[in-house]
Amino acid sequence: MSTATEQQTTQSRPLWEGKIFNGSWTQGENGTIDVTAPATGQVIATVGAASPADLDASVATAQAAQRAWAKLPYDQRAQVFRKAAALLEADPDRILRWLIPESGSAAGKAGFEIGGLVVGELHEAAALTSEPYGELLQSSKPRLSLVRRLPLGVVGVISPFNFPAILAMRSVAPALALGNAVILKPDPRTPIGGGLALAELLAEAGLPEGLLHVLPGGADVGLALVAHPDVPCISFTGSTPAGRTIGAAAAPLLKKVHLELGGNNALLVLPDADLDAAASAGAWGSFLHQGQICMTTGRHLVHSSVAEEYVAKLAAKADAIPVGDPTDPHNALGPIIDEGQRDKIHDIVTRSVEQGAVLAAGGTYDGLFYRPTVLAGVPHHAAAFTEEIFGPVAPVTTYETVEEAIDIINSSPYGLSVSLLTQDVYGALELAERIESGAVHINDQTVDDEAVAPFGGAKTSGTGGRFGGKANLDTFSEVQWVTAQGEIQRYPF
Repeated sequence: MSTATEQQTTQSRPLWEGKIFNGSWTQGENGTIDVTAPATGQVIATVGAASPADLDASVATAQAAQRAWAKLPYDQRAQVFRKAAALLEADPDRILRWLIPESGSAAGKAGFEIGGLVVGELHEAAALTSEPYGELLQSSKPRLSLVRRLPLGVVGVISPFNFPAILAMRSVAPALALGNAVILKPDPRTPIGGGLALAELLAEAGLPEGLLHVLPGGADVGLALVAHPDVPCISFTGSTPAGRTIGAAAAPLLKKVHLELGGNNALLVLPDADLDAAASAGAWGSFLHQGQICMTTGRHLVHSSVAEEYVAKLAAKADAIPVGDPTDPHNALGPIIDEGQRDKIHDIVTRSVEQGAVLAAGGTYDGLFYRPTVLAGVPHHAAAFTEEIFGPVAPVTTYETVEEAIDIINSSPYGLSVSLLTQDVYGALELAERIESGAVHINDQTVDDEAVAPFGGAKTSGTGGRFGGKANLDTFSEVQWVTAQGEIQRYPF
C-alpha cells in the first residue's frame, strides 16, 4: 500500500514522464531518453523513446482519427486552438519550466517564444480554420468550375532544438487546423518543450485523441517518417545538410516536402546609419539565444568609413552581456546545446583568426558557455564569413560601395534573412528588390518571425511551402479542381 507522500509524488509527475504520445501516453519500444540540461549536465527528466514500429502504429491511428476531424465544422476545430492559447496565456510556466533548462534558453528568449510566438501560432491557427477554402473559376463551358482545398491526411513534422516549441507549433497548429493529423518527431535533446508539453496542452484543450502523435527518437525514426508511404507531407526545420538528406529520401516517393533550412544572414550597415542603434541591432541579431537561430546575423557588412566605430560599439556590447545558467534570470545568454556544436563554433573562430580576422571581443568559453564574440576585418574567404556558425559570433567585414555590398550579400549560397540599416528607407526598399532572400528587414535585425507572415528561405535556405498566415493553406492542403454541369457532355464518338 502506497503512502500519502508516494501518492502525491505520483500525481505530481508529468503525464509524459517515461512516455511517448501516440494519441495517449504510452511506453516507447526503444525504452527511454534522459533529457539533460546543457547548463548543468544534470538529467532533468526522462521521456519515452520511439521506434519505427511505434511510428507505424501512430500513422494507422492518425489516419483513422483524421477522417472524423476533417469533417468537423470549422468552428469546432477553431475552439481547440483558442482554448490552448487561453491555457498557455494563463500558465506559460507549464512549458517554460522545462523549456529554459532543456534548451538552454534565457528567460527572456523563452518567455517570448511561448508568450509571443507559440500563443500567436495558436490564435492564427484558430483563424485559419475559417479562411475560404476554395474559389469559383471562369470556364469556357456552361458549367460550374471551382477549386477547393482538401486536407493532405497525415503530416510528418521534424523539428529542431533551438526554438523547439515554436518551430514545432508553427507546423503542428496550421496542419491540424486545416484538417490533417500530425506525427511530430522533436529533436531528442528537446523532446519536452519541443513536443510532449505541446501535446499535453492540446489534449487538455480538447484535441481529439489520435490526431497528434509525439515520437521522440533518433534518426531512424525520422527517416522512417520520411519514408512512410502513408505520410504524404513532410515539414522539416533544421540544417541544410540534413535537409538535403531528407529531400533525397523523399524524392523517389514524390512526397510534398517543405524544408526550412540554414542561413548565413547579412546585416548591411549603410554609412548614414545611426551607429548606436545599428550596434544594438547587430548584437541582438548575432547573440540572441547564443546565435543558435537559422536567422542569426552571420555577416555584418559595414561601410569602411564607419567600420572602426561600429566594431568598437559592438564589442563593448558583447563584453557586457552576462552569460551563464539560464535558470538565473540575470543571465542574458545560456549554454551552447552540446560540446559538438561548441567545438564547431570555436573551430570557425580559430580558423578565421588564422585567416586574417581580428578578435575584438570574446573567443573564449567555459564549459558550454561561449562568450559573445566579435571578429573584425573578416576576409571574404574566412570560415566565419562563408560558413553558418550557429553560435554567438559577429563577423564584421567592410565594403566601399553599395553595389559591392549587394554582390557580397548575394554571393552566399543561403538566402534566408537580410537586414538593411539606413536613414534612407525608400532607397532601402529599392535595394531590397535586388537581394536574393526570403525576408528583408529595413532598420531591424535579421531575426524576426510572425504567425501572420509567410516565412521561408531562398536558395539553399529552403524549398517548398512557406509558414505563416494564408501561406499555410498552400503548405498544408491539397488543391482539387471540380467541375459540374447539368447534363452529360456529348462528344463526336
